[in-house]
Amino acid sequence: MSSTRKTTLIAPEVALIGRATPILPTLPHAVNGTQLSDHKPEGVEEIIVGMGCFWGAERLFWQQPGVYSTSVGYSGGFTPNPTYQEVCTGKTGHTEVVRVLFKPKEMALEQLLALFWENHDPTQGMKQGNDIGTQYRSAIYASSRDQMEQALQSKERYQEAMATESISQPITTEIALAGNYYFAEEYHQQYLAKNPDGYCGLAGTGICLPPQ
Repeated sequence: MSSTRKTTLIAPEVALIGRATPILPTLPHAVNGTQLSDHKPEGVEEIIVGMGCFWGAERLFWQQPGVYSTSVGYSGGFTPNPTYQEVCTGKTGHTEVVRVLFKPKEMALEQLLALFWENHDPTQGMKQGNDIGTQYRSAIYASSRDQMEQALQSKERYQEAMATESISQPITTEIALAGNYYFAEEYHQQYLAKNPDGYCGLAGTGICLPPQ
């Protein structure tokens, strides 16, 4: 596939058809032992973020106090229950994401948003570093309108912070209410816990998110 096709979001009417059967993890979280499922315990909120390759991004979040659990998957596209191979073709519309379940009494959403903005480059469009394609686009998929509003406000602050450091490129992060989240295959879950020397593509701009 050409670079142009890989970096152009596919139209829903030509996306891959997918399948009715979901890919569901059967093993618990490899680091903290929580069950990987759609269940969200009381007092726990969720947010879905895309920061390029999901391996390093998931590790970033599972290491944080106040994060209950993490998983990796696909979101933002059109194909139901896609496989990794299908997402890599650019024909599903999905981006690689991390689903972060966190305890807001222990870790504020603002802290999570700071980790998001500061640990990747949100100006790169349909790529992240050397990883090129729509599956690597920056994204925040909020679980509520309040979350989305906080994310939009943080985007404005981060854009201003970059401007003060003479970075003029606009932020291309997609911010929207969360749609369907599809779990990635078992071997992708907590990949860097199972493969400590595996690839991690995280690289920030070196600019901090200004406080509210």
